[in-house]
Formats: sequence, C-alpha cells, structure tokens
Amino acid sequence: MKDRVSIVVMVDAVGALSERTLHNGNLSLVDDSTAGSQHQGTPDLVTAVVPGQVVQWTPIHIDVQTPVEIQAIEFLSGLPVPSPADLAAAYPAESAVPVPGAVPPYPVEPAVLAAGAVPTGVDATSSNGHENHDLLVWEGVVPYDMTPGVPYRYRLSLKLHEGPNSVLHIDSPALLRV
Repeated sequence: MKDRVSIVVMVDAVGALSERTLHNGNLSLVDDSTAGSQHQGTPDLVTAVVPGQVVQWTPIHIDVQTPVEIQAIEFLSGLPVPSPADLAAAYPAESAVPVPGAVPPYPVEPAVLAAGAVPTGVDATSSNGHENHDLLVWEGVVPYDMTPGVPYRYRLSLKLHEGPNSVLHIDSPALLRV
C-alpha cells in the first residue's frame, strides 16, 4: 500500500460561478488510491485510505483565468454519505443551497476531527498547505482510530476568484478506511 494518496480537485470555475454550484459537471474529484475508491471523477468521491497514510488534496482549475484554491476542509460529524438521490433532492441544479425539508443541513465539526478522519498534526481548516507551482496543496494523516468501513464525509470549500460569492462548497466527498 502506498504511503500517500493524492486527490485532485478539478474545477470548472466559470461554470461553478455562473451556476452557483459545484454540481452539474463543475467539479470532478479523482484519486490514486489503490485500495478501491468509489465514484471516481464525480463530486461524490469516496477515497479508500489506510491508517497512517498521508492524504493530499490539490486543486486544479480548468479555466486558466479564474484561480481556484481550497478555502477549507471540514469533516462532518458522523453522518453517513448521502445517496445520489438525496444529493439531487438537496442540491437541485438551479440551486446552490439545500431545499428546505429535503435533506437537513449537516452540522460541521470544524478543525476538531473527533470522528477520526484526517488529519492529525495538521489543522485542515487553516492554511497549513504548502505552495506547489501556484497551487495550495492541503494534506493530513489518516488516524489509526478511524472506524473501518465507515465513510467520513467532509465539506470541501473552494474559493473561486474574488468577491462576496466566490466561495462554494460541497458535502459529498468522503474518506473510507479499508
């Protein structure tokens, strides 16, 4: 098993800003885990990890004029990964916010990763990333107390360009200890 798993966060910033959503093909997550990740190339990526592995997120914008950076990665409190139908109901194409009554908002455990996800020794909600060719790369270590077979969902917040509506987030990706 590799000691590092890389997750590439590919963003169509123009599409995301125009539609005010990271859905509809505006976000694609892929990883290089050899342990059997699920939903490659979608916003619903479930990355298979093992304890002690370093997980690294790297944003890449497909529009060279609109910069993209990771604003925050926050692990959500012990809630299961929603099904694609639940996600579609909660985040319809014409809306960037949940529909009242569809799926309740998920509480976030900022920085405190008591649910046993990533990272240890690195605060995933601050700027502990390092510069890499103009990309802000975030990384953390999978803890040993993470429950096997339980997806740990996280909110991925992306900053697209500048302005009051420049930050969009998605709650559907997860890490899964195998």
